[in-house]
Amino acid sequence: MLLNSKNYKEYLKGITVIEVSGESCANCLSLMPILHSLMKDRTDAVLHHIEASEDTMDLIEKFEIRGVPTILVMKDEEVYARCKGFQPEEILELWLDSKINEIKNI
Repeated sequence: MLLNSKNYKEYLKGITVIEVSGESCANCLSLMPILHSLMKDRTDAVLHHIEASEDTMDLIEKFEIRGVPTILVMKDEEVYARCKGFQPEEILELWLDSKINEIKNI
């Protein structure tokens, strides 16, 4: 789901993974298919997307995004973990598993 300032509260329920990317960001374009592949079979977290633009600057500021790509692991509207920059699939998978399991055990 593409999040914006009007709809984000509706979709940030439970454990969510948010990918924040920019339209012309090469690392973002490389990371997106990897993240989508890792998340497609998960039942314990939902993947959402924020496209960094003038229209989403309020969300970028709210979640303290300082660069793209950034991945946030959240529960409801609270950020529990963040990962900045491109990550290889193996490392990203370990990181996601670890962070999602931490939140599930809270």
